[in-house]
Amino acid sequence: MSGAVLHTIFDILAWLGAAAAVWWLSRRRLEFPAQSFQLPYIAALMFGAGLGAYLFGSANLWLSGQSGIARSVEGALAGGIVAIELYKWSAGITVRTGARFALPLALGIAIGRLGCYFAGLDDFTYGTPTALPFGHDFGDGVPRHPVQLYESTAMAVFALLYVLAVLNRNAFMVTNGFYLVLACYGAQRFLWEFLKPYGPLIGPFTLFHLLSLSILLYAAFMLAMAPKARPVHERAAA
Repeated sequence: MSGAVLHTIFDILAWLGAAAAVWWLSRRRLEFPAQSFQLPYIAALMFGAGLGAYLFGSANLWLSGQSGIARSVEGALAGGIVAIELYKWSAGITVRTGARFALPLALGIAIGRLGCYFAGLDDFTYGTPTALPFGHDFGDGVPRHPVQLYESTAMAVFALLYVLAVLNRNAFMVTNGFYLVLACYGAQRFLWEFLKPYGPLIGPFTLFHLLSLSILLYAAFMLAMAPKARPVHERAAA
């Protein structure tokens, strides 16, 4: 089976995993802001995420001396954040609306990155050469850092911690989960970027270094400004 087919399969599994996370959270009957379920909100999110995915993915490809069009999950994150913040500002929404996306996002990335790993060299998400024993040969005879697995593992660990927090009714984790998953993603992605063959943009830093840092700083600001978390309550059964 080709790498492209495997990538597509894991993309589908990532969406299914995210959907399963949404279903599981709904079974826990947690209270999430109603605005995040409204159609204009979802439309803004999808538009921003799609635009960011292709804009940043393609820009990184060009900065690395390659031609073509590419997608980026980090670009999708950044685009989605900007689009939603602009939408909330225009609609006068002041409540924080991202809480319900924390687990689907972490689980989706954890699964999706496995597809990047199996896609091999064509996916351009592999790491730089390494002499470490767990280096992986993606088909060109050069052992490389399997950075896709590093990222998948980091996000899977976050997903597990989040599930435990939900089961233990951890109000801070549930209320601020979206910003916590962004902080986790931004920090680990910033580190892994040093192990990727992407072209630098400023000094030793790539476009995704700067994007990771921006996401991390955004998450840190939102966490610092977070109101005191109230006890987690379940929605009344319909």
